[in-house]
Amino acid sequence: METLYAAVDLGGTKIAAALGNATGSLLHTETIPTPPGANPEQVLAAIGTLVDSLSARAGRRPTALGVGIPGLIDTRTGHVHFVPNLPTQWRGVPAGAFLEHSLRMPVRILNDARCATFGELLFGHGPEYPSFVLFTLGTGIGGGVVIDGRLRLGPLSAAGEIGHQTVQLDGPICGCGNPGCLEAIASGPAIARAAGFPDAESAASAARQGDHRAQRAFHTAATYLGIAAANLVTSLHPDAVLFTGGMAELVDLLLMPVRAAVSERVRMFPAQGVAVRRAAAGPNAGLLGALALNIAPTKLAL
Repeated sequence: METLYAAVDLGGTKIAAALGNATGSLLHTETIPTPPGANPEQVLAAIGTLVDSLSARAGRRPTALGVGIPGLIDTRTGHVHFVPNLPTQWRGVPAGAFLEHSLRMPVRILNDARCATFGELLFGHGPEYPSFVLFTLGTGIGGGVVIDGRLRLGPLSAAGEIGHQTVQLDGPICGCGNPGCLEAIASGPAIARAAGFPDAESAASAARQGDHRAQRAFHTAATYLGIAAANLVTSLHPDAVLFTGGMAELVDLLLMPVRAAVSERVRMFPAQGVAVRRAAAGPNAGLLGALALNIAPTKLAL
């Protein structure tokens, strides 16, 4: 009988969970709303209940659990240091120990964007590109860095916060407190605000129909996203720069200009061999990465 692993992707509005195997097949899945206004213990209890529910459906318990959480996570200890977009911000929460105690199984926890990168490493373009940078484009901009087939984490598992590189001197204040972060300029909400629309999807539709303000908003976002990508190519010379998340689907408005920017701005060496493309793991990249935490932990460069 094949080994089952549990995976959870915690978001601000929903909790996605799955049981899967070592090949990355998600055999049982379930999604519930994130309890509104709940404290960390209540959210973690909901995760435990979700894993129990999936176990009952499968007729057996998974071997271990991996969890992606949108914040600053120390994967060595399982402690959550900061989650900016959940109530109480989860400062100093021993989430790993809580879940291990309630579920009676080993638990590994990682930042959600790094989980998506890890999912891409094992079950996406990773076999094709031993070194790559992944941008997660959506309500925020996150990511991860893979070097020689291993996800680089660094102290506090915080390496790879590529959405918080400064790209505009004295630019808009980011949620992290720094002026001019890429996230403050090129995330979905930032583009929507600059375009004068309620969301990025509406702004994209308007831009394609000739709305000049929306076109300017996407041009600005693509310009700074291209600068950020070119900086990383120059610094790391990866095999690829990959993009995932809802905004990554806007190939004409974002990815094509980024490809041009990398070609134009990387002058120290030929950049033609660096692929700039959408990631392959798809919308389940976060779940696949959480699954992989217990399948291939040696591919985490702590």
